[in-house]
Amino acid sequence: MLPKIDIHTHVLPETLPDWFKKFGYGDFIRLEHHKPCCAKMMIGDRFFREIEHNCWDPAVRIAECRDCNVLVQVLSTIPVMFHYWAQPSHALETSRYLNDHIAATVSNAPQAFVGLATVPMQDPQLAAGELERCVRDLGMAGIQIGSNVNKKNLDQREFDAVWETAEKLDACVFVHPWEMMGRDEMQKYWLPWLVGMPAETCRAICSLIFGGVMARYPKLRFAFAHGGGSFPYTVGRIEHGFNERPDLVAVDNGVNPRDYFGKFYFDSLVHDPKALQYLMEVAGEDFVALGTDYPFPLGELNPGKLIESMSWPQPLKEKLLYRNALAWLGANASKNIVRLFE
Repeated sequence: MLPKIDIHTHVLPETLPDWFKKFGYGDFIRLEHHKPCCAKMMIGDRFFREIEHNCWDPAVRIAECRDCNVLVQVLSTIPVMFHYWAQPSHALETSRYLNDHIAATVSNAPQAFVGLATVPMQDPQLAAGELERCVRDLGMAGIQIGSNVNKKNLDQREFDAVWETAEKLDACVFVHPWEMMGRDEMQKYWLPWLVGMPAETCRAICSLIFGGVMARYPKLRFAFAHGGGSFPYTVGRIEHGFNERPDLVAVDNGVNPRDYFGKFYFDSLVHDPKALQYLMEVAGEDFVALGTDYPFPLGELNPGKLIESMSWPQPLKEKLLYRNALAWLGANASKNIVRLFE
């Protein structure tokens, strides 16, 4: 079994402060440990999700990783913890709490984990400052951000402070769908997660391309969750719109969207061998990396199984299972783990 790096995993502290009580407003998550090895994520009195101890216990995570030869997990918070809707100073406080926890987890097992920070994107200056603290002082690899910020697309120039800082620090950026557009109109059948999330990721990619962010910051290493959502599979339509209606599409960036393949990364979480084959072909074999959404049920429950099932030569599988992850994380972030794969 080949070694693996999983770039898409989520983590929480075992306990959370009562931020609702402290700040006096908002949908801050609290945890109810209602039985051993299990907790309810609650928003006020409303149940959000049940999590198990593999969400907070490093020893459990390491044991489960060992079973499937995942040598390293890249840790990021659960998107509901972004708190972009909160007052900026409060979101900074919650971000620092979560980031300090991730950094401590990594520090205690530096060959098993790499950390990504969360930052208060509703205030890009605060976000840039927290990014710098997390990379310089805490040794984190980069940040995880949402696919939109309070319904603002990621092409807004106010976010340039974050991109400039990330590029300066050689920090990677993982974009995760959240606050899915149209979710209020499709609550039944879990459609926000099944339909909304792929569309959200495509929204983020198109915004970053058409808004010129990737052109202005060519050294920035973006990776997109869930195989890039619907973007790789609708790029023909997107390109056609770019070519036929440049007056509507190419207003801020005249580069064909298809030309950006090979300039950003995707995780491998597509759940289908034909989809993975196509993703690898259009994205480039150097730009797809194992991601599982551990420890949640929409993830790949047997990490790397889909990649391992493909009739590809071993060197190609090695790229998707760990080599591309090392390249995305960057030399500084990979220094503690690269020797595991030599």
